[in-house]
Amino acid sequence: MATTPEQSSSRNEGLKAWLNVMNASLCALEQTVWQGRELAEQAINTLKKVSDGVDQAKDEYDALAKEAAQWPARVKRMKATGWMLTRITTSYRLWGIKSAFIPRSKTPAALSRLHRKNARLFRDVSLSQGGAFLKVGQLLSARADILPKPWVEELRVLQDQASPVDFEDVRQVIETELGDTLDNLFAEFNPEPIAAASIGQVHEAFLPNGQKVAVKIQRPGLEHIIDLDMTLLKLFTTSIASMLPPTDLDTITNEIERTIREELDYRCEAKAMVQVGDFLRDVPNVTVPRPIPGFARKQVLVSNFVDGKPLMTELDRLQSEGDEAGLADLLGRLLDLYLRQVLQAGVFQADPHPGNLLVTTDGTLVLLDFGCTMTLSERFREGYYNVLGAALMGERDVMAKELVAMGFATRSGKPDTLLAFADAMLSQIQRTAFEMSQDKPAWPSQSDILAGAKNLLAQAEADPVDKLPPEFIMLARVFTTLGGLFMHYQPKIDVNTYLFPHLVGPALSQAI
Repeated sequence: MATTPEQSSSRNEGLKAWLNVMNASLCALEQTVWQGRELAEQAINTLKKVSDGVDQAKDEYDALAKEAAQWPARVKRMKATGWMLTRITTSYRLWGIKSAFIPRSKTPAALSRLHRKNARLFRDVSLSQGGAFLKVGQLLSARADILPKPWVEELRVLQDQASPVDFEDVRQVIETELGDTLDNLFAEFNPEPIAAASIGQVHEAFLPNGQKVAVKIQRPGLEHIIDLDMTLLKLFTTSIASMLPPTDLDTITNEIERTIREELDYRCEAKAMVQVGDFLRDVPNVTVPRPIPGFARKQVLVSNFVDGKPLMTELDRLQSEGDEAGLADLLGRLLDLYLRQVLQAGVFQADPHPGNLLVTTDGTLVLLDFGCTMTLSERFREGYYNVLGAALMGERDVMAKELVAMGFATRSGKPDTLLAFADAMLSQIQRTAFEMSQDKPAWPSQSDILAGAKNLLAQAEADPVDKLPPEFIMLARVFTTLGGLFMHYQPKIDVNTYLFPHLVGPALSQAI
């Protein structure tokens, strides 16, 4: 089938976007190498001060020793990721030349093979590196709306199939954290993990009373890896800043770091599981596992076991069988689940990649992994509710006023860029609510998405957003991930059924 000019343009724009990201990653690698040279110069200067007998040399030496201790791991880690990104970037650059000599009828298949080869390389390095780098791969695996299909298929294994920790290390963590032997704590314990992710892995076990439980264990030595990955993240965002719309990158990186570090304490996760689980207790066809009393520690969390299939496995099955009603119902309930958490509870699980969602045999949605959780202030939750309502009604003045009140700020003080961002996030909700409810397809094409991104970029360049509220970072993470699933499966869904009750209910209570 011949490629249309529009499809060719869209494909080229997509490749350009990938090259921009890869180039930024290589800039981060280059900056790390230069930091190595700066470290050497710092060492020479420190030695000179020591020889001169300067008292301050001790403090400088201590700082130097701390930095140098991390350097071997940093170089090793950057070598692996940098070489991988170099190979992927080079292959896409060469594709621009190579594709000119391939018959048009064979171009899609050839490009698909290239995507798959590069995706497997990215996947394998993510699995071997672990830490925050693996989490990036998990997030990408859910973006079927923007990534080529081979990338989504290959990265899907990152959702729960990271390289497992050796069982003896698992045993040591459990016994140290819970203060007893594994044999005394559990009647049975499966040494093979049923899931392994970036922060921890999960084992199936039985308590002495016969209850089946899931035992989540944090990877040993993770704090040092996270320290390193946060350094690399900041290097990456610094190098990519010139390719992004001017915005509040400090808030973005700080919020990412906050949530990742919070994930290192499973006691916080246990508290969030109880809080959200209690709120959702009476919601039909939704369940949240419960922590087992006395079994929550910083690096170990034991909860009741819930059997289920991964969300995307079930969505793929429904799509392949042509079950449009089932597909719409499952995705609609997923949307309702997050609207309830955000607009009503004010606390939500902020990592909805498909590996954290299961579907049981009776269709119940299971929400897992509360390591990344966000709590919204009453004012911010009210503001977000007002912005959603204003977006549906097309009340742009109300939207601008609420966004400023929530903590957004542009360099000029004018609301145009804020409204452009709001349009990018919410226009699809408005369009879907008023068109899909009449059974009219309203899903944008990739060309529509690219055009919207270009308009947003132009507006952001003209008047940057200098301040973002931290709550917005996690909300954007959640709803862009969910949006990616909706864009990929394109359910025939009446959004009003799920959206309006959350908007009308609070409005009525305020009126009363």
